[in-house]
Amino acid sequence: MAQNILVINPGSTSDEVGFFRGEDKVYHTVVRYAPGDLKAFEKKKVTAQFQFRKELVVKTLSDHSIRLSEISAVIGRGGLVRPIPSGTYVVDEKMLNDLRQGALGDHPSNLGGLIAHEIAQPLGVPAYIADPVVVDELEPLARYSGMPENPRLSIFHALNQKRVARLAAAKLGRPYEECNFIVMHGGGGISVGAHKQGRVVDVNNALDGDGPFTPQRSGGVPAGGLARMCFGGHYALDDIKLKLKGRGGLVAYTGTSDIVALKKYIQGGPAPEGSGLDERKATPAAARECLEAMAYQIAKEIGALAAVLAGRVDAVVLTGGIVHETDIIVPAIESRVRWIAPVLSFPGGDEMRALRDAAAGALSQPGSARNY
Repeated sequence: MAQNILVINPGSTSDEVGFFRGEDKVYHTVVRYAPGDLKAFEKKKVTAQFQFRKELVVKTLSDHSIRLSEISAVIGRGGLVRPIPSGTYVVDEKMLNDLRQGALGDHPSNLGGLIAHEIAQPLGVPAYIADPVVVDELEPLARYSGMPENPRLSIFHALNQKRVARLAAAKLGRPYEECNFIVMHGGGGISVGAHKQGRVVDVNNALDGDGPFTPQRSGGVPAGGLARMCFGGHYALDDIKLKLKGRGGLVAYTGTSDIVALKKYIQGGPAPEGSGLDERKATPAAARECLEAMAYQIAKEIGALAAVLAGRVDAVVLTGGIVHETDIIVPAIESRVRWIAPVLSFPGGDEMRALRDAAAGALSQPGSARNY
């Protein structure tokens, strides 16, 4: 029986929708959002975007003449459910409740399972998620934060990190479970993970203010300064949360999270219309320095995880959308970390095929998908 699989991957700065007939990709659509596109939802829970993003998914099917009756399964990017082992999971009512509530936080990836279920249920086909962002394989020492009430959490780009780690292992001709890698995924959020013989034993919380600053997030900031901002009377809780995630990082410094727009600006072009880039915030030279600073912080995080792995690193692996930028960001990272291990790049990764393969595996082996 043909496996016709609809794949839905909502992210901070874009939505990806794809349809596969067997292993053949029929289409793959990427819709990128400028900061203003989602402004109406900024201070609302991510579920407020459900209808907006679901309609986009349905429209792509219609635009490519795909009939709903063709669909064998729908799989969405895993969201902030409760910590679970790596694997493919059936979307059930318990999971839906946790996705709606944001059991571990509010992020567009929560919409993946919700939209998948909404489309799959009336068709009588299964809905899945796979390797959600809360895959938790941390070693005990990695959980210590210095505040017992506030332990470090495993929230990262598990789907793409796991996929490219396996690709890197294949490139080295070795099983993933026998390799040590440091993997950096860079998109709207940035996660850097220490993969030790098939397990991600340490990783920054890419959602909630940890690690490098990103196109949209502030990353780890000086704690004392943040505390003074919180209690100084100038900012409400929602304002602080937005500075940490959504209006932090490159957006805070330049007005935009669009690295392509920033690169055009740095090269001497005008601020691209609709990008949000604010020439009053950053000159071209200052915009370039911001990209270099982000790369600097990524490299610093990679160096820290080299210590976690006691220097026994088979490769540093770079993936995610920002790895497409090979003039400033990638060279700046490589120049600081290539002493640790060979650097392998997989620009963008292929989360869509990773999700498709997970759903196909679940369809091929009934009962193999995990229950939440």
